[in-house]
Amino acid sequence: MSGEKTVYSARWITVTAVLTAMNVVMSSFGLPVPGGHLYLNDVIICFAALLLDPLGAFCVGGLGAFLGDLLFYPTPMFVSLVTHGLQAVVISLCARRLFRGKPVPAGIVGVTLGAVIMVVGYTLGRAFIYSNPATAMLKLPFQILQAAVGAVVGSFLRFRVKPLAELVQGKAR
Repeated sequence: MSGEKTVYSARWITVTAVLTAMNVVMSSFGLPVPGGHLYLNDVIICFAALLLDPLGAFCVGGLGAFLGDLLFYPTPMFVSLVTHGLQAVVISLCARRLFRGKPVPAGIVGVTLGAVIMVVGYTLGRAFIYSNPATAMLKLPFQILQAAVGAVVGSFLRFRVKPLAELVQGKAR
């Protein structure tokens, strides 16, 4: 290691802060669906993780979900920190280091692995928090739906809405 310090730009700090705030908002309320709620914060997490480095992705995913839970439903806040943080870091690493020069396949692998991490993490976390695996299994279909929606919509925003991704990355005119 050369001892160099990483310096983050004002743009990186701003984008990370805005996406983290968006995650807090999106994790604070859910869309009612039969038998539960669907939270759309995975859309923000997947989008951010595909754009940002692993540290920025962790800030958006882990800290954003943690703060959203802390403010509105604190019981699973540490499960959210670990699960969404790990989800975001894995997506970011895959997007940057897998299939160099082919961002779409790398992103698809990343969001797929991230979805599995989210579903497994929340299922295990709920089983631990509520001391009842049956309660965790009741929420499993909603976790799968949330992960799938987040992966698909987050990827769409990153790879198909070019002006949005370019604006966040600082390439817009």
